[in-house]
Amino acid sequence: MNQLKQIDYIIFLLYFIGVSSYGYWIYKRKQTTKLDTKDFFLAEGSLTWWAIGASMIASNISAEQFIGMSGNGFTFGVAVAVYEWFAAIALIIVAVWFMPIYLKNHIYTMPQFLKTRYNETVSLIMAIFWLFLYVFVNLTSILFLGALAISTLVGGESFHPIVIGLSIFAIVITLGGMKVIGYTDVIQVAVLIIGGLVTSYIALTLVSQKFGLGNDVLAGFSAMMGDADDHFHMIFEKPGPNTSQVDINKYLTLPGLAMYFAGIWIVNLNYWGCNQYITQRALGADLKTARTGILFAALLKIFMPLIVMLPGIAAYVLYKNGSLQNEMAPGGKLLADNAYSAILSFLPNGLKGLSMAALTAAIVASLAGKANSISTIFTLDIYQKYIKKDASQTQLVWVGRITIFAAMLLSIALTWQDALGIGREGGFTFIQKYTGYLSPAIFAVFILGFFWKRTTGSAAVAGILGGFGLAVLFNNFAPALFGNETILYTAYPNGNGGYEIPFLICMGWAFFFTVLMMVVISLVGPRINPKGFAIDASMFRLNPSATALAVIIMLLITVLYVRLW
Repeated sequence: MNQLKQIDYIIFLLYFIGVSSYGYWIYKRKQTTKLDTKDFFLAEGSLTWWAIGASMIASNISAEQFIGMSGNGFTFGVAVAVYEWFAAIALIIVAVWFMPIYLKNHIYTMPQFLKTRYNETVSLIMAIFWLFLYVFVNLTSILFLGALAISTLVGGESFHPIVIGLSIFAIVITLGGMKVIGYTDVIQVAVLIIGGLVTSYIALTLVSQKFGLGNDVLAGFSAMMGDADDHFHMIFEKPGPNTSQVDINKYLTLPGLAMYFAGIWIVNLNYWGCNQYITQRALGADLKTARTGILFAALLKIFMPLIVMLPGIAAYVLYKNGSLQNEMAPGGKLLADNAYSAILSFLPNGLKGLSMAALTAAIVASLAGKANSISTIFTLDIYQKYIKKDASQTQLVWVGRITIFAAMLLSIALTWQDALGIGREGGFTFIQKYTGYLSPAIFAVFILGFFWKRTTGSAAVAGILGGFGLAVLFNNFAPALFGNETILYTAYPNGNGGYEIPFLICMGWAFFFTVLMMVVISLVGPRINPKGFAIDASMFRLNPSATALAVIIMLLITVLYVRLW
């Protein structure tokens, strides 16, 4: 049944017109010459710190957060906020230590970094890996989850038209280049925060009403914490002999204290510091602007669970107490990824349109950013280098645009019948799990490339291929080959007749052995590597305002962990 009324469509239409018009104005403003590659892919020098920070958040907070993380909030509770709060710490590290190295060496793409620091082979391998990951995991999952949520709001029969509509909207934004993406993201992030906060407010009000406490949001939050105490702890205990399968599944996804010494760091530092999709926003700026923008994004990141996770926990409490049965369980089957749209169905007319605009803003911002990154890597790191080395700037911009179309068409094809099984895995877990096959290798190559001059190109090639193989080994074959209990890991029953190691633990060990392998290979090589980066302490010095902002972020995270441990 269609949940939207005429006023909702009017509000959504105003949002669409507003974003498109603003994007067109940005595109035409000061456009006295044809776009070149630095304008189109990087918006070099034209993004302010607040545009950089807002764009990073808008591109990150998408369907996998609104839908996937809300679904994980329904299943796991506040523990899933580790991805958001450790992202804030990772952003501080990126701002202080990673960004100076990128900017000093004039790095514009991640494959370019690998070519500059290592060699062409490393760059080409990783460019192919990134394109595969961005299209088959990120772009497709964002499109699938976004269409799933919006189709639920408009009656559940419009999935395929919505897939096409979201794709077209994203293409319109993306074709204007990174400058248009960056500045329209400022509107997108404002809309998604306002709409997200409204949804969280309604969710807590519904809980308050359910427990006979009126329309008191704070009373609803207290009732939610009391009724779902198990959903308000950051750390899951290690399963024992009598642990239920439900709790084992939670630990497989978020393995307690162990993940803080393993994959959670790799996930976040790789995503925020070694990822074209994210770093692209800051690579065209000067160091002060880039750092301030990244720290601004870190501050915003702390508050994201209020928007993307809290509605899922509220949906859990309401479902547990007999509400949301029809909204949460279409066809009689519970689907955690329906938690967010189930809450949206209770919004009053008008606010549904605002919340749908917020959700669409998040989806489109991420689709546009991801498509631009795919275009950047293919055009600058494959087409220009290996297909047509003498291509003009105009030709490269058009190749970039054609690549955007091609990537979106492939994503639509994969989304059409959920060919990758995203709905079965759960959206947020799907992205984290399959990104984890590449993250350990990528991060090992980058971190050693940053800070150890002796790391060689041969070690990097071995690290990329060997790290991927190690990730596959630990995730898919280790329990069968080495047993369920070893000095390195414990594998747990997955409820499907097999045993699994928590994927964040797999990432940790894959990273450890990749680094070890790269160090050994590099030590066999030459003592002096001419491609090693020259670094000094002055590169990492912060001004007082940046230092204060970093300290405030760390204090806020400490308070949250002390309260929710």
